[in-house]
Amino acid sequence: MIGTEVGLHRVLEPRGVLPQAAWRLDPDPRIRPDEVRIAVERLNLDAASHRQLRTAHDGDPEAVRREVLRIIGERGKMHNPVTGSGGMLVGTVDEAGPDSPLGLKPGDRVATLVSLTLTPLAVDDGLARWDGRSEQIPASGHAILFARSIAAVLPADLPVPLALAVMDVCGAPALTHRVVAARAAGTGAPVVAVLGAAGKSGSLALAAARRAGAARTVGLVPTEDEERRLTATGLADRVVRADARDPVAVAAALGDPADVTVVCVDVPGCEHGAILGTAPGGTVVFFSMATSFPAAALGAEGLAADVTMLVGNGYVPGHAELALDLLRAEPGVRSLFTARAGGHSAE
Repeated sequence: MIGTEVGLHRVLEPRGVLPQAAWRLDPDPRIRPDEVRIAVERLNLDAASHRQLRTAHDGDPEAVRREVLRIIGERGKMHNPVTGSGGMLVGTVDEAGPDSPLGLKPGDRVATLVSLTLTPLAVDDGLARWDGRSEQIPASGHAILFARSIAAVLPADLPVPLALAVMDVCGAPALTHRVVAARAAGTGAPVVAVLGAAGKSGSLALAAARRAGAARTVGLVPTEDEERRLTATGLADRVVRADARDPVAVAAALGDPADVTVVCVDVPGCEHGAILGTAPGGTVVFFSMATSFPAAALGAEGLAADVTMLVGNGYVPGHAELALDLLRAEPGVRSLFTARAGGHSAE
């Protein structure tokens, strides 16, 4: 019987919906037999949410910090009401119920691989150690995992900020690998284009596509600086520059349309460029939480585009292991992540 295993008992408002769709959750630290309580060390906001918060508050870090505190306090979870997204966290297992199937034990240092939008969360330090500028937030508090939650013990060989940054987007390379490998085994090695290719999910998607047998990879970025940095990594066979929100510019930059297009851009309005840049019979994979799925569906219809569109849901079996392996094996991926995580090489 589905109930506590998916967290229905934690939903306060409105009743009858799953935790992700709820407006408010109950973060009571007392756990049921199939739950796990995590002592929170660090939150990681997803890129779309972080960008929206900074934009809405004109880059004022103190205002951003107050807004994140308000959301968590009001909703019992970190669920940005504008973007609908959250992020994930790192912490130490404080208590594991005897019936929890997650295999976690007190003292395990873990990253949650489920969204903060469905994770009961409370903080008790006012986020006082956060500068309000970075996606990663040092924090003290607790979070609750359900029986059907996912968490991974942090690898001992990587600094926590780096591991957290990778695990935050590990669904992107896993699904990219699956799609590209299936295409390569069926109709032949595909040309793969990644929009937002110099970011976290984008760089991993490029590496995963190449490993899965892509004939050629193209990375699209918006600025000269990102073009330079991505080119230096060697992750893409070709790096092009265009505003992903400009469909004609995207199609022109790509030239020949791609067989598989992966969208990893954290701003709205990139749906039509991805569709226009994909060949008939191709596949578009949307990973960005800024994606408008009505715009994607209606845009494809309006363009008479025979493309399959997939929603990256963040979970593919083995996704964390694949992403971490790509980080270890690909110096280009690691260099981009290290720069984004603030240069952390140890913790």
